[in-house]
Amino acid sequence: MTTNVDRVKTLLKGIETGDPDAVLVISPDTYIQHNPQTHTGRDGLAALFARLATTSPRVNIVRAFADGDFVFGHTEYDFATRRVGFEVFRFEDGLAVEHWDNIQPRRGPNRSGHSMVDGPTEATDLHRTEAHRERVRDFVHTVLIGGAHGSLEAWVDPQHYTEHHPTGADGIDALRARLQGDPTEAHPVVYSVLHRVLACGNFALAVIEGSRGGASTAFYALFRLQDDRIVEHWDTVEAVAPPDQWKHHHGKF
Repeated sequence: MTTNVDRVKTLLKGIETGDPDAVLVISPDTYIQHNPQTHTGRDGLAALFARLATTSPRVNIVRAFADGDFVFGHTEYDFATRRVGFEVFRFEDGLAVEHWDNIQPRRGPNRSGHSMVDGPTEATDLHRTEAHRERVRDFVHTVLIGGAHGSLEAWVDPQHYTEHHPTGADGIDALRARLQGDPTEAHPVVYSVLHRVLACGNFALAVIEGSRGGASTAFYALFRLQDDRIVEHWDTVEAVAPPDQWKHHHGKF
């Protein structure tokens, strides 16, 4: 049986060919696009794919998970430049009706030798999905937004934490230092609003709105959990285009 995850994989691989049939999974009537710089609707996505296909792109879908009517994927793109992104689709009756994404240039490896995408790819502990969703929700509200960096041990495994952020390093001390930041840093990070947490087993993706250096920014953070603690983290950070550059009124989030 074809699943929504299968449908998303077929759709994204269509970027490589520009095949207009790849977008048939998109609802022709109700598709809502949240990438501010991509036209909404099936035709807008087909035009984007056709344009990207001329650059001989490569798409590697590293991870893809289902959460009810949502599919969230972790992807590598090789267009004119190499990029890493998260893609989120909402489905109704086998058709994608809404899409969000967060894409940044690929950087790294980081100080511990990890890329932005390596690591486990298969979800386990499916019976713990809701518990893990709530753990990540609480972590974002308490630590990232609330700034309670001193309580990291309550959320993060101090012995087995793997970091994929391109300027980060493994271990809870390195994570605490990165979150606290340098008071002289010209581009401080502020987390403001948690929009959603999507989860599948031991993986959970947090979609967070905030700012970096005062500029509106989207933070997508993927966590892997074990024994109710975070043991691994991947992310992408993307500046949100000013509203006068948007191609529709739906917004980033």
